[in-house]
Amino acid sequence: QVQLVESGGGLVQAGGSLRLSCAASGRTLSSFHVGWFRQGPGKEREFVGAIIRSGDSTYYADSVKGRFTVSRDNAEITVYLHMNSLKSEDTARYYCAAAISARSVTSQLEGFYDYWGQGTQVTVSS
Repeated sequence: QVQLVESGGGLVQAGGSLRLSCAASGRTLSSFHVGWFRQGPGKEREFVGAIIRSGDSTYYADSVKGRFTVSRDNAEITVYLHMNSLKSEDTARYYCAAAISARSVTSQLEGFYDYWGQGTQVTVSS
């Protein structure tokens, strides 16, 4: 079992930045493709961005493209979601998810991912 832990959420003003982290308890994330999702108040959970296992490719939802970046640290321990130019509509609980697929692909589909964290809250004030 892989336990994912997100951190870095908080309250930020519109236009500000936050960096979320995703780590796996007791192991690295080097074997996994990692995705970020979010669920805003009264909304369904939606895809935000993802990075493949090698780190060579990333994929983003149109709503965050150009503002958010997913990256891995060199030790492959942590995956980050860098969020810039935050808007009130970015307010949500953010989740990371890990997939063990042998294919070098990412997905915006929740079913692609095998493990999920508990999430971290991001609130953007306008």
